This record gives sequence, C-alpha cells and structure tokens, in this order.
Amino acid sequence: MKKNMISDWMTANPITIGPKTNLHDAHKLMQERRVRRLIVLEDGKLAGIIALSDVLTAEPSSATSLSVFELNYLLAKLTIDEIMTREVITVPATATVRDAARLMLDNKIGGLPVMDGDKLVGIITESDIFRLLVQSPDLID
Repeated sequence: MKKNMISDWMTANPITIGPKTNLHDAHKLMQERRVRRLIVLEDGKLAGIIALSDVLTAEPSSATSLSVFELNYLLAKLTIDEIMTREVITVPATATVRDAARLMLDNKIGGLPVMDGDKLVGIITESDIFRLLVQSPDLID
C-alpha cells in the first residue's frame, strides 16, 4: 500500500494571524477565506491556533443585556491571544496522513499545523483526510 505523505495532502502556506488580531477581524478572515482554523504566529514562530468554534464561543449570546454599542466596544478589545489554544499539537512534515489522522483522533481535534523543525509549512485538517479518501477510493473499498 502506498504511503500518503502529509506534504501531498496538506494545505501549504496556511493562513496565519498575529496574537493581537481582534476577534472580529479573525472571524471575518475565516468567513472570507472559508476556513475553520487560523494558525497564530508571533515573530514567525508558532504561538497558537484558533478554531471557528473558539471564535463563536467567545462571541456574545443574543440573550445579553448589553447594548450593541457596549458589545462592539468589548469585542473590539478582545484579541486572539486571549482565547487561542497555546499548547498546539503539531505534526512533522515527514509524517504520513495516517499519523496525522491518529493524532487528530486521539486528541479530538480537527487540524494540525505541519512543521519542518520550527518552521510552519502547512496545515492538515479532517477535510484534507476526507479528500484523500474520496480521491483514493481503493483505500476504503
């Protein structure tokens, strides 16, 4: 059986943001680029990861008693470094898709930054793994 390397299925040059990006801008970027995860870099180094679910959880409920002006003021002050996951599980660029899938399954996460040493080279997500299965039906037939 052919080994499916991460480098063949990952998204290279993933979308990144800085830790001081505000919540609104991060959410807008996710919507515009149609992604569910952003990798946080600080001075070119991996600092964290933020998922769409983190962003949505941090946004206010419609049941709040705050006015729209108060909400907008508070949200404008909220930055990604306040809600991002700092203990990021990563996968080396030399790993296989199976290795990445196992890490995601074991840790109940949907995506992994792909690293070459200390350098971010990509991201692999559950969508990439689904794409592999769809494009390589002999793996599951």
